[in-house]
Amino acid sequence: MKKFSLALAMVVILFSSCYTLTHTVGTGGSGGEKVEKRAWYILFGLVPLNTVESKAMAGDATNYTVTSSHTVVDVLLNIITGIVTVGSQTVTVQK
Repeated sequence: MKKFSLALAMVVILFSSCYTLTHTVGTGGSGGEKVEKRAWYILFGLVPLNTVESKAMAGDATNYTVTSSHTVVDVLLNIITGIVTVGSQTVTVQK
């Protein structure tokens, strides 16, 4: 029972901060073209290291979908770089 409780606690900790936010511009992205970039932050997300502009990623498209997510990959990157409190977020634009 202790092993199960420990495994459950680890899963809850690792997956508790995953999220996805989706924004639709115009009628949304209908094509298969996707552009993906990673936004980096330090000091617990207070200071951005780079700027990810979804409008620039969309280019001339007037209909597209922007998805910002914090996934398992981002959690693992944050654990690895946790000493310097570097965080990441994935931004995907589908045209």
